[in-house]
Parts: sequence; structure tokens; C-alpha cells
Amino acid sequence: MANDDQTPRRRASLELLRAEAADELSVLVTERLRAGEDPWDFMEELPSVDELVVFMLRAENIAANGGSRPNASRHYRVLRQIALDYPPLTRAVWGLLGQANTHRRWDATVRADAG
Repeated sequence: MANDDQTPRRRASLELLRAEAADELSVLVTERLRAGEDPWDFMEELPSVDELVVFMLRAENIAANGGSRPNASRHYRVLRQIALDYPPLTRAVWGLLGQANTHRRWDATVRADAG
């Protein structure tokens, strides 16, 4: 009998991750529309489906490592590993890594002084 603690965790397929992210994005749009916001004002602020998938995978990595927010070099390594594990997300990963200062509130940019 295999012990659950010793079996490697299976990663979800990219299609499933994208479907979950699309559902989450749909909920965000619906909530903002119901709050009376104009879609012309907020749609550009929202992450793309692939960006949301990257952030979901990044959050899993943070949770698996004790929940501490990564410093700049760990943030880079985690996102780079996501791009290696899921090649179709490479464009989203590098786009997120290249955004030092962005107008989007949800961006998890990590500055060099972050602890």
C-alpha cells in the first residue's frame, strides 16, 4: 500500500487550470458589474486567464513553503519554474516578470527590498 505522504502530488492539467481561472475571472467581472462599475473602466485592470493561472500556481508554491512571501530572487525562480513546467504560460510569466511598476492593483510585483 502506498502512503499518501510519500506519493508525489499530481499537478492539474493546464486546461483545467485555465478553466478554473476563467471561472474566477467571470466571477470578478460579474461582481464588479453588479456593483455598478463600467467595464470600460476596469477590464484592463483584470489579469488575463494565463496571468491568473500563473498567480494561482505561485500561490500554491508560497503555501507549500510555509506561506512566507518570496523575496525578489525567489519570486523570479518560482515564476521561471512555472514557465518551465507549463511552456504555454511562458509569455504570461515573462510579461509579469517584466512589469516593475504597473497600474494594476492585483499585480504581485516584488521589489528588491521585499523581505
